[in-house]
This record gives sequence, structure tokens and C-alpha cells, in this order.
Amino acid sequence: MMPENLARRGFLLAASAAALMPARAGLAHSFTLPDQFLPQLVNTRRKDWLPGEVHVTPDDFFLYLMLADGMAIRYGVGVGRKRLYTPGTFTVNRKAEWPWWRPTNAMIRREPHKYARFSEGVPGGPANPLGARALYLYNDRGRDTYLRIHGTNAPSTIGTAVSNGCARLTNEHIKDLYPRVEIGARVFLYPKSVVS
Repeated sequence: MMPENLARRGFLLAASAAALMPARAGLAHSFTLPDQFLPQLVNTRRKDWLPGEVHVTPDDFFLYLMLADGMAIRYGVGVGRKRLYTPGTFTVNRKAEWPWWRPTNAMIRREPHKYARFSEGVPGGPANPLGARALYLYNDRGRDTYLRIHGTNAPSTIGTAVSNGCARLTNEHIKDLYPRVEIGARVFLYPKSVVS
């Protein structure tokens, strides 16, 4: 995509970002997401973060979808727990609505009491752990890393490090992010500066 098209697209995305704020509707009735984790248009002042890229800062529990001129839509996320968060640079090579899910073999070995019963997989739907949408992250060799940016039915986990390595948003927020991220988008998961 040409730079002028990215700038135009960034402007259009910024204009449409107003439609998602505030995005409290649809969250679990018993939990109120803190305002800081609601989607909002922000100026990152980062000129090295390019339009269309996704940046996850695990210490702050934020995901930034970059627009033009350092502007971004910022979402609150939950991230991987101790020793399961994997920083790096990835590419979105696949997207799915109401995705099918199966725990990895490592997840089953680590916590068989929790995951063995799902070894045949779970069809997409409201009870699926990947939630309403998933972005599949691949490495530079084109291999699936089993890392995802996905939805969750547990909004209270936003702003925490509890997952098996993936970044999670509320289902409402992943539904908003999903159409904005293109196949081929670069995703940057930054290292944690603190141990969680």
C-alpha cells in the first residue's frame, strides 16, 4: 500500500474511532472496565510506529492500532502470565470470527486438570476461550506461533497477566479491532520490564 493511501486510511480510521467511544455497552453486567482500558484515540508521539501496525505494551496492558502521524486507537488488554508471555515481532497471517480453539499440547501438559477435556477442540461461540474474534500471529518464517490477539468472556482479566501467552481484549473491543487490522499487519509484543 502506498504511503499516501496509508495516511488517508489512517485519517478515515481516526474519524471512525469516535464511534467506538465510550464502548462500555456489551461488557459483563457484573464488571465495569476501568476507563483507562476503554478504546480511545491517543497521540503516541511515536513516528517510528507506522500506520496499520499493532503494538502491545505489556507493562501498561495496552494495545495500540497505529493510524497516521503517531495517532492510534488504544485498547486495554490482558497478557500472558509469568514465563508464558513471548515478546517479539509477528505478522497477522490469519483472522477468524468466532474461532475454533484447541489448547496447545504444552497447555495440556502444564494443566491437564484444566485443559485435557478440551483436547478435541471447542467450536466457535460465546463459550469459546478465544471469544468473538482472533488474529493469528505468525513468525518471520511463516509458522504459526500459537499466539493470538483474541476476545475474552472474562473482562475482569483486562489489565492483568493471566493468559497462556496471548493478548486478550473484551469481545466488544476485539469486534471493533478485528476489521481494522489487515492480513499482513506487523504486530510488536514488547518485553515486560517487570516480572508478573
